Amino acid sequence: MKVNLLLNNQVMIAPFKSWQNRLFIPLWFLWSALLFFSSSLYAEVRSLPHAELDGHFIQGGLVIGKTRPGNRVYFDGQSVRVSPKGIFLIGFHRDEPPQISFKITSSEHKVLLDTDLNIKKRQYNIQRIDGLPPSKVTPAKPELLTRIKKEQQLARQARIRDDERSDFMVPFIWPAIGSVSGVYGSQRILNGKPKWPHYGVDIAVPTGTEVRAPAGGIVTLAHPDMFYSGGTLIVDHGHGLSSAFLHLSKLRVKTGDKVKQGDVIAESGATGRASGAHLDWRMNLFKRRIDPQLLVPPMAEVLAGTSEQGRIQNTQDE
Repeated sequence: MKVNLLLNNQVMIAPFKSWQNRLFIPLWFLWSALLFFSSSLYAEVRSLPHAELDGHFIQGGLVIGKTRPGNRVYFDGQSVRVSPKGIFLIGFHRDEPPQISFKITSSEHKVLLDTDLNIKKRQYNIQRIDGLPPSKVTPAKPELLTRIKKEQQLARQARIRDDERSDFMVPFIWPAIGSVSGVYGSQRILNGKPKWPHYGVDIAVPTGTEVRAPAGGIVTLAHPDMFYSGGTLIVDHGHGLSSAFLHLSKLRVKTGDKVKQGDVIAESGATGRASGAHLDWRMNLFKRRIDPQLLVPPMAEVLAGTSEQGRIQNTQDE
């Protein structure tokens, strides 16, 4: 379970120093960061020279950063987009090593910070799913392999967008409400054969359940029938952060559409490689796979109506 995986994370609130010897952090950023992560337990704030980092320093985690406008940020040796207000994103994939390089330079390329970030390791579940059509587990026909390759390229292209937009600066909401039937990082055993880990969170809901945008963004992929993922949508939230929604029975938007948080964008289903009706929600920061559950309140709180989304949901149901 998620809580067991993250119990060793400690919430660390770093005191802010005076602006003379520490980066000045405007109140609007502190409020935005609080909104972004307030719904998620075990987040950390790390106060570094020339940067404040707020998020989950754990495999699958996402971190929002703030530096002085004009500074340049490098993560794992790669340049990171920094907004005119100094906002940037970094994230960690499922098997991120325990340390990863992080560097900040001035606009004149003067090195301001050169360090390693410590990333916590997670333990992952093993999930066994049987009864899938053999052709969906080990496709062998050349035409199917060609189709799969083309569709994988479409998904990759949809995730390379790097907009200045910051639709991610809101508390994310669940795209659908229901029991969590699959979690991020689980090793999948399909029909007895080890396959790729699961990179999303599965929400068990009936076919036709409305799927809502967890944050605003632009639709970069709307495909009605991919071999593995069936009806598939990808929504870009800015700075390379995107959400994918798999196994959909119906698409309500098309590529290029702008969506707001809470907009109905699709309906859940059991298309593609699925053993039953559900929504598979995944998130990427470019190629890095992010755990969506770290950005939303626990589903138990939503179902019980004790979180903000749960209270809204209960009001709508009434």
